[in-house]
Amino acid sequence: MKKILTYGTFDLLHIGHIEILRRAKELGDYLVVAVSTDEFNAIKGKKAYYSYEDRKKILEAIKYVDLVIPEEKWEQKRDDVIKYGIDTVVMGSDWEGNENFECLRDICNVVYLPRTEGISTTMIKNDLGDKKLK
Repeated sequence: MKKILTYGTFDLLHIGHIEILRRAKELGDYLVVAVSTDEFNAIKGKKAYYSYEDRKKILEAIKYVDLVIPEEKWEQKRDDVIKYGIDTVVMGSDWEGNENFECLRDICNVVYLPRTEGISTTMIKNDLGDKKLK
């Protein structure tokens, strides 16, 4: 069985998220998704709309996802690859060359997939911020 792992916050789920999960799952048999906890997002200077627990439940309902685990710190990636027997780590192309993932090449494959054009969580948040909700 070929195991794939990806990381992300996965807030305000959109088609870009679904596409990276679908394409990641196509690379193997079992997809593990590491979701940034609220505490880890705070360290990164990010704030998710949905709590970690809600984002985890949403991801668990997606047919491409086999297991959701917490991402609590940058340094856990190597341990995750070993603990879950990961063959390939998959990330969006905006992470290409990032040392947090490049350092894993000695223990697994690292693949960067193109981002889905025209959509991002940041874009959604900006669009919603521009609208006056009544």
